[in-house]
Amino acid sequence: MQFNIRGQRMEVTDALRDYVGKKLSRLERYFEAPPQSDVQVTLAVTKGQHAIEVTIPLPGAMLRAEEKRDDMYASIDFVVDKLERQIRKHKTKLNRKFRHEGTARLFKEEAAAGGHSVTTLTYEDEDELELVRTKRFNMKPMDVEEAILQMNMVGHNFYVFANTDTKEVNVVYRRSDGKYGLIETAE
Repeated sequence: MQFNIRGQRMEVTDALRDYVGKKLSRLERYFEAPPQSDVQVTLAVTKGQHAIEVTIPLPGAMLRAEEKRDDMYASIDFVVDKLERQIRKHKTKLNRKFRHEGTARLFKEEAAAGGHSVTTLTYEDEDELELVRTKRFNMKPMDVEEAILQMNMVGHNFYVFANTDTKEVNVVYRRSDGKYGLIETAE
């Protein structure tokens, strides 16, 4: 894996760079072949909190985790743990999908005692994907600023709307830093 490590409002020291590389390299053992895409790592310090955000683009999936702690090294340890949990949670589902489509597996299967490979799908994993509500609404064409106002009026963290400028369906959302983001569809 190639790591693109950058700092926001801080300098990334060689020690931090080495520590991040060493910890994230542990994730390679879960893959059949190491991902060819660059792993994006952002380190930041805001209001005394040391944050790390890691994004790993994979074929057909995106792994992303972030963590904020009082210590940068603790943040790095916790974000790697989060990524490992995500990989373990999704590897059975993704491997099943790729096997069904006749393409190569993305994640390695874990070897159990006796040399047999075992993967399990628990009921908890299925329950997490249960759809409990569907909403339908008419999308009034509006600009981004009006969509942000509408989102704030309804008290949600995101808002789906028809963008008058692009004639596409977009999503505005409130970021953890209190600012706003826009999601547009790619062609």
